[in-house]
Formats: sequence, C-alpha cells, structure tokens
Amino acid sequence: MLTAVVERTLALLALVAIGVSLSCLVALVRGRVPELLRELALPLATAVAVVATGGSLYLSEVAGYLPCALCWYQRIAMYPLVVVLGVATLRRDQAAWTTVAPLTVIGAGIAAWHVAVERMPALGSGVCDPSAPCAIRWVEEFGFLTIPTMALIGFVTITLLVLIARSGDPRA
Repeated sequence: MLTAVVERTLALLALVAIGVSLSCLVALVRGRVPELLRELALPLATAVAVVATGGSLYLSEVAGYLPCALCWYQRIAMYPLVVVLGVATLRRDQAAWTTVAPLTVIGAGIAAWHVAVERMPALGSGVCDPSAPCAIRWVEEFGFLTIPTMALIGFVTITLLVLIARSGDPRA
C-alpha cells in the first residue's frame, strides 16, 4: 500500500517536473527568464536531485526492487548531484552548471537508453545481468512513467534549471 502511494507520488512529481522543464525551455528559447525562476532554479534543481535519489533508494531498499546495471549507472550520475547542487544552492553559485551539466547529460543518455531497452528488451541483451534484467518495469504509472522515464525527466529538468540559473551569471 505505501509503496503504491510512493510510486504514484513520484509519478505526479515527474509530471510537475515536465511542466517545470517546459517552462524553463520556453524561457530559455525566448531569452526572457523571470527573475523569480532564476532565483529558484538552483533550489529546485537540488529538490529534484533529492527526490530522485530518495525515490531510487526507497524503491530498492524498502520496496525491494532490484536495481539493474543501467539503474546503477544512472545512480552514479544522480547521487552526486545532491551534494553538488546543495553546495551550489548555499553558495548561490550560478556557475554550477559546469559541474552539473556533464553528469546530467550522461545520466540522461543512460536513462534514454534504459527507456529504449524497456520498450525493446533485445537491445539490452549485452548490458543487462540476467539476475537483474534492465527490461523489467517495476513501476508504470499513467501508462508511460517508468523508473528510467522518471530518471530521464529528472536529468532533463535539472539540466534546464542549471541553465536557467546560469542565465543570471554575468560571466556566462
């Protein structure tokens, strides 16, 4: 029961993250970033990283969903973001994107590949451990939000938020 609530909550937060991402994308394309969004960008990016990290730990350690190899690679990219973005938020470091963007781009690439493997399991035959196959969909909310899909949304949202924060940096 609790796991179902957590899964639904994470999926709803992923939908919110899609809305935030679209707003950031529009602001960046138009070249007009509202000051409030710029000020909130790093704390929001930190919150996304904290929720993604906490969610993945809950799903593996409490719900008992066994992480596959691709899940571990995504974790390697996501977990340090909690610290990096937390410190950047405290320091109001608008240049944090130089550290964050490489991790999020790599993480997004792995998550996108994981989504493809979920949809076409034959793609993952060389990467995945048979004892923890990458094609298992432990969570599927609203017909499309799986764990790798939510991770992809998290990486993209964090990337756009640090670019929004960067837009206020006179050195950028």
